[in-house]
Amino acid sequence: MNGRNWIVGVVAQVLLAWGADSAQAAEHIKVAMMDQQQVIERSVAGKRALEELKSYSVTRQKIIDSDDQELKELEKGFQDANLSEDVRKEKQEHFRVKLEAYQRRIQDFNREVQEKQRSMVAEYAQKIQAAASTVAQKEGFTAVIDRGSESTVKIVVYGHPSVDLTEQIIKEFDRQNK
Repeated sequence: MNGRNWIVGVVAQVLLAWGADSAQAAEHIKVAMMDQQQVIERSVAGKRALEELKSYSVTRQKIIDSDDQELKELEKGFQDANLSEDVRKEKQEHFRVKLEAYQRRIQDFNREVQEKQRSMVAEYAQKIQAAASTVAQKEGFTAVIDRGSESTVKIVVYGHPSVDLTEQIIKEFDRQNK
């Protein structure tokens, strides 16, 4: 029993020492949070990038809509009861070829838009990191954590508004990215 008490005593001392070291380390760590999505959506440069992406998508959608209308007209053309069987088959084949091209175009456009979006997110993540770093250093923070959102992983469960640097980061981001 004596050996057992000795082990418990040693473990207790180790835990107390570790707790004291952790408390001292915590005094020097100052953590803030930000909302990266808000920085993109509310900053001047972020709004501009989102508008460019939207314009890019709208242009592609207009082309798809035009192709869709053409396909509808081609489909009506081979449904005419007065057509001979040969003409009907020829129109159906033309429709099939156009439909395949239409489907490929949709896939290509979707891929292009997704790639452009990924590229934009990567570029702006680096720019936001630079702005966050500048603000954190000015304010004396050791770390800045992205709060996350409903569409991304929500990292911060609770954060006091006094450590939310989103507004300062938006201002710094705009200053760095005129």
